[in-house]
Order: sequence, then structure tokens, then C-alpha cells
Amino acid sequence: MNRAQVKVAGIVLAAGASSRMGTTKQLLTVGGETLIERIVRRALGSELDRVIVVLGHEAQRIEKNIAPLLIHPGVSVVENRDHRQGISSSIVAGIQAVEVTHDYAMIFLADMPGISSGMINLLCDRCLNSGLPIGAIREKDRPAHPVIFGRVLFSELKRLKGDVGARSLLKKYSHRVCLVEPLGDYNSLDIDTPEDYAGFEGMNVEH
Repeated sequence: MNRAQVKVAGIVLAAGASSRMGTTKQLLTVGGETLIERIVRRALGSELDRVIVVLGHEAQRIEKNIAPLLIHPGVSVVENRDHRQGISSSIVAGIQAVEVTHDYAMIFLADMPGISSGMINLLCDRCLNSGLPIGAIREKDRPAHPVIFGRVLFSELKRLKGDVGARSLLKKYSHRVCLVEPLGDYNSLDIDTPEDYAGFEGMNVEH
């Protein structure tokens, strides 16, 4: 596959209300930057063709936080006004923003500070070279975030409902998933609670 002819977008899901955290976790700081800044910077530092940031809860406050990054021509914000309907509504909003222009979409959770630009590139390259419609990081022989989907599945992604994300598609097409071994710097922790945040703060994070 000629990578130069294939367009891959990144979709950062950052619309949730952070109910388990008790505060807007997208704006928690790790290594001198907020979680949302961290994932957007790493996405922009990768070989992705475009980055879509899906906002909802406290959208204006979060957008203000990443305003300096929005100057970059490769990033834009989509507001999901249906974010209370669950994470699937943000996936739908993101896919609608790229379905006409891009061949693949890589989905990120904004609360995963362990994702690096190198990991994004590795997952993208391995999935595209495999010819399979789905790629994911391997964790204990199961798919973990980030996850990449080919255009052939965009219509099914747009039909997702509720707060379970794309898990149903990963299960339905388990035989068509390219599982990629993570790099040494990969950390799969997602920050949902104050305890998660305290634990990650204690790690030696990349600045």
C-alpha cells in the first residue's frame, strides 16, 4: 500500500463529563501540560494527516486551553452537542468530520497520557500494511487503545449507540483486527479516578 496515497485522520474523544474524577480531567496536568494538550501534541507530532478534537462538556474551556495548538492547520475542533448520550456519539461526530476526506480514522481517548507519536505511527503503519480494516494495540492478547478503522467500517461506526464505544465492532470483527505489539514507552493507563491520576503523577512521564 502506498502510504502517500492513504489519508489517516486522528479523532481525539474529549467530550465526557469526567463524572468519576469529579473534575474536568481533560484539564488535569501531567508533565507540565494538560491531558488534552498532551494527546493533541502527540497526534500532531505523528504522521497523521489531520487531527479532529471532539469536545462536549465544558467545550469552551477546553478549547481555550488548546487554543495555541489550533493554529496548526492540521487540527480542528468538532463540538458534540449529544455528548450526554455516551462516547459513541463522539465517535459518530468524529467520523462524520472525516468520512469524505480520509481513508482511515484512528480513535484516541483524551485520558490516556501514555500514548506517544511513535506508537501512533507504528499502529498506523502496521495496520495499513496488514490490509486488515481494524488495527489496535495488543494488551494481554486483546485490543486496546488507540484503535484504527478503515473506511469500510465508517458506516457501522456511525450507527453506534450508548457509552460502550466501538467495542462491539472489535468483537464482531475480531478475526480482522491487526494487533500491534506496543513499544517500550507505551502505558495503557486511562485516568478515570483521582487514584489513577495520583498513580500516573508518580511515574516518570515524558515531558
